[in-house]
Amino acid sequence: EVQLQASGGGLVQVGGSLRLSCAASGVTFDDYAIGWFRQTPGKGREGVSAIATTDGSTYYAPSAKGRFTISSDSAGKTIYLQMNSLKPEDTAVYYCAVDPRGVPLVAGSPVWYYDYEYRGQGTQVTVSS
Repeated sequence: EVQLQASGGGLVQVGGSLRLSCAASGVTFDDYAIGWFRQTPGKGREGVSAIATTDGSTYYAPSAKGRFTISSDSAGKTIYLQMNSLKPEDTAVYYCAVDPRGVPLVAGSPVWYYDYEYRGQGTQVTVSS
């Protein structure tokens, strides 16, 4: 059974930083990507960032590029999302997820599908203005 334990959310002011962590266990896929998607009542779900365990390929949503950095430990079982220059529109519940499709290239661009079935419990990030 895939288990993903996320932590690190909280309340931060505009321009501040947060670091999310996700510890994975029970993942039996040979190759997969692990990362984050976020969900808000108004905007639905959005893939934020992911890293492939095979080759370290990464995905960043356009909204995250230049502000967020994803990294993992050497075993690929714990990942981190360093979020800087946070904006009110980053407010959401952030879910850690894995996907056996990895971070494939589609039309030359990386894609993060985030299999909704394999997600953690979510951590709230609130950015106040």
